Amino acid sequence: MSIDRELKKRAGDKCELCGSVDHLEIHTVAPIKDESLDKSLLACKTCVSQIEDPEITDPNHWRCLNDSMWSEHQPVQVIAWRMLSRLRKEGWPQDLLDMMYMEDEVLEFAKSTGEGEADPEKLIHRDVNGVILEHGDSVVLIKDLKIKGSSQIAKQGTAVRNIRLDHENENYIEGKVGPTLTVIITEYVKKL
Repeated sequence: MSIDRELKKRAGDKCELCGSVDHLEIHTVAPIKDESLDKSLLACKTCVSQIEDPEITDPNHWRCLNDSMWSEHQPVQVIAWRMLSRLRKEGWPQDLLDMMYMEDEVLEFAKSTGEGEADPEKLIHRDVNGVILEHGDSVVLIKDLKIKGSSQIAKQGTAVRNIRLDHENENYIEGKVGPTLTVIITEYVKKL
């Protein structure tokens, strides 16, 4: 029996990740290049394109992993873990990852492409308490700050909403204090 027929039989002629029955193809789990039943899965074109190109990943499409992560088949488990790891900043994928159980060798294979690891080049902005700050967060000033170029003083307790992160220095964020957009040092703020 060919791998195509075996995968279709195993998957019930539908995508093993999202359940779609349209545009199905065999997807070999990277970094393996040879198609085999224990390293391949049947997936729809939508799933495959998003697996291969992180730029077009639609987080809502992957809510299907709530069911497929429990598959008994290793390739499905591996892809579910990788996609949940990629999307963990969305919130709900982290909850699913916390529930997911995989054998050690399967987890090691899932991690083999580096998916889910922190980018060592990425700057991490932290407030005075060490809490990680993200783009769009709200913070509160923990001391009075003089705003350069003006006579304005931002008082302790002032909320700064919708902050932006400085991409070159992890100690700086930008935010509006009153009508003025200003740079603020992260050690003078606390995340709300």
